[in-house]
This record gives sequence, structure tokens and C-alpha cells, in this order.
Amino acid sequence: MHNFYQILAMLRHYFFLPALLFALPTIYAQLPDDALMMTKGQWCILTQYTHNSWTNYWEGPTRRSNLNLGVVTTQSAMLGFDYGISRRLNVLGALPYVWTHSSASYLQGQRGLQDFSLWLKYQPFEANVAGGEVRLQATGGLSTPVSNYVADFMPLAIGLGSRTASLRGIVNFTHAKGLYVTLQAGHTWRSDITTDRDAFMYNNQLYYTNRMPVPNLFDASGRLGFINARLQAEVQMSYFTGTSGDDIRYNEMPQPTNRMRATTVGLYAKYFVWQRLALQAAYGQVLNGRNVGQGTTLSGGISYLIGTSRR
Repeated sequence: MHNFYQILAMLRHYFFLPALLFALPTIYAQLPDDALMMTKGQWCILTQYTHNSWTNYWEGPTRRSNLNLGVVTTQSAMLGFDYGISRRLNVLGALPYVWTHSSASYLQGQRGLQDFSLWLKYQPFEANVAGGEVRLQATGGLSTPVSNYVADFMPLAIGLGSRTASLRGIVNFTHAKGLYVTLQAGHTWRSDITTDRDAFMYNNQLYYTNRMPVPNLFDASGRLGFINARLQAEVQMSYFTGTSGDDIRYNEMPQPTNRMRATTVGLYAKYFVWQRLALQAAYGQVLNGRNVGQGTTLSGGISYLIGTSRR
């Protein structure tokens, strides 16, 4: 029974996955960077609402505010799934609908379907160690925009418009008493995007093209938590940085070429209403960064398990 609740625990909030843009959070059904697996033939479906807002942001290394923007708010409603192809191989997917708003700007926020993401997660190793279990996993994924949204409209864009590929490694230790720790690190490759500009500035040079580069990303996170038959609780810290890119220029809008970096801390809790249904909530706060908003994120969701566990 304890393993069953660990399976349900995989569907949760990833409060600042660096797959998108200027402090815009992305939410996924089951995290591609956690250490939990569905068993063969099981589905887990998640619906989730997320609210992110910020007033202050970093323009390069300088923290500041902009009265022409006021409070920038991003909200999303997401549908995600996880399916157990086998006990060692899962497929995960997610599609969010995102809408943005600025309290002071004359610019109108965007809304629409964002990017569809799909991952495969493989667990090549597990072993009983020191009264618990150690798992090693690898996750690979792809994403692509599903609507023709305007990416070069930050910070009110709903996404970067870039196709991505990602690869990450995960190590987890879960004690028989319910305590667990998970560490992961990954890299995301991003394609160039096509903009409505004929030219743009990048690294203090003028480029006469409408093809704009989007920096690749490195990210890492750590989680410390506890789970029993009814409740899961967790503290999290995550970090990401662009592997290239430039800074937001003084008194100008951000653009997809910017090198974004952030450190975020958060809390997560899940309550198991019954064996197939769980309610969850999360809180996240950006502590420091570069070319991102100092965002606060709140989310809530419902997950439901379909199918019978098979080895």
C-alpha cells in the first residue's frame, strides 16, 4: 500500500521549470525530474491551476521595478498524464493553457494553448540500502508549440515558441519510514525562433535577420520530504541558468535571447482523499536571479489514478 501512495505522489507542481521565459512557470503532470514511477498499465491524470505574479525583476544583475508594468501575472490551467508502459518505463505528457496580464501596462496580455511536452522516463537501477531503496533514473523529452502565439512579447508572452529536447539524470533514496531525498540535474536544448522583426540587438551587436537564438538551459533541484498513507509534504530548492545569452538592456523589454537564471525555494503538500483521488497544493518563491521576475507562485490540483497495478 505504501508503494501505491508513492505512485500517486509523482503528480505534483514544478513551480519554476526553466523551459519558458521571463519568470513564467510551467506545470507538468508527473515531474520528469522526480524519482517515482507508475507501474505497468496504470494511468495518472492531473488537472492543475497555477498563479504566478511579480513586481520586481532583475535587469541583468540589478534588481528593479517598472511602474509601466505594475504587477505582472501569469496564470495557467494544465492537463497532464503519466502512463506505465512497464514498471521501469513511463511516458509522460502535459499541455497548459496560459494567460497573462499586467496591472499598469497599456499592452494587452496573451492567452492560449502553449507547448505540448512529452517525456520517457527509464529506471535502470534500484537496490535496497540502509533500510530504504535507492533508485537511478534517466528522462528524455521533447516539446513543441501547439498554437501560433507571439513569443517575442516578453514579459507578457505565454511561451518562448521554441522546440526543445531535454535529458536528465535522477537519484533518489526513500526510507521505509517515509522520508525521502531526490537530487536531479538536466540540460535542455532549444531551437531558434522566427520573430516579426527584421533586426535585433544581441550581445551588443545588431543582427539583420528575423531568426532569433534562444539560450539552452542547465537546471538542478533537490527535494526533502515525507510520505505516509494520507499525506505527503516536501521542501524544494531548484536552480536554473541559461548556458548563453545576453542581459536585458536598460529600460527595454526582455527578449528571448536573454540569459535567465534563478534560484527558487518552495513547499509542496498532497492529501490523499481516497486511494485513487488526491488533492495537492504548492508554494514557490524566487530568491535571486538574473533577467527574471522575482515571482511568487501558488498552485492547486487534483490527480486521479486509473488502472490496476501490475508488475
